[in-house]
Amino acid sequence: MLLLLLLHIVFPLPPGAHAGEIIGGQEARPHSRPYMAFVEIETGENQSGSCGGFLIREDVVVTAAHCNCNLGNISVLLGAHNVEIGEPGRQEILVHRRIPHPEFNDATLENDLMLLQLKDKANLTKTVGTIPLSQKEVKKGALCSVAGWGQTSTNGQPSPTLQEVDIKVMGKDVCLSPLYLNFKPDKMLCVGDPQKKNASFKGDSGGPLVCNGMAQGIVSFGKSDGSPPRVFTKVSAYVPWIKKTMRGLRHPGSHAERLGPLH
Repeated sequence: MLLLLLLHIVFPLPPGAHAGEIIGGQEARPHSRPYMAFVEIETGENQSGSCGGFLIREDVVVTAAHCNCNLGNISVLLGAHNVEIGEPGRQEILVHRRIPHPEFNDATLENDLMLLQLKDKANLTKTVGTIPLSQKEVKKGALCSVAGWGQTSTNGQPSPTLQEVDIKVMGKDVCLSPLYLNFKPDKMLCVGDPQKKNASFKGDSGGPLVCNGMAQGIVSFGKSDGSPPRVFTKVSAYVPWIKKTMRGLRHPGSHAERLGPLH
């Protein structure tokens, strides 16, 4: 069984905020989200933390930059529904290189995204697939969804099975409040109706906000009581950086790779 530690213990967040758990949702239909990645991070001797993520190319997973930890290896589990059992068709791949956004601020969580280059390419199957990135900003009022293996209640444990919930994109004014002093409308999305309990929470960080089959956001942070709205990194603002970075990647072991790391 994987030892799951809540990442808000490992990574500092703004006061009153927690790393992105699915609240108010339900168990997802097994393998209905083939792009989902379970990201396991070694945080110390015989200990590990976890985040969500999503596959955008056979060898690249997107997650949150605050999930980064330099203490040990990172591995990605693809094609999983229940992460505690050895399901047929699941693929576990070591991460060759982690590439957090160069302007990530771990105090404000601005630019909270990271690319994970996998050591080996994933085999795309019915249970393992990619999701496209949206280059256009999602509109206020759009009904989207988010999924993850995080907690399902504020006092609960991480879920072994993938959970999902429908969640509404709110106007920026909802998050422009004293609570979210670091909210940047040009780089972040305000997601989750304050009148409902549906939300992401601890353990879901790095997972995608999916709207019309495309990744529009990345679970980043929110209030410590798990109530909406939550803050997501706005994918459309970073597509140019993501594409440019991926073009510069070389396959592990290639001559270009041996010359040195990507800058």
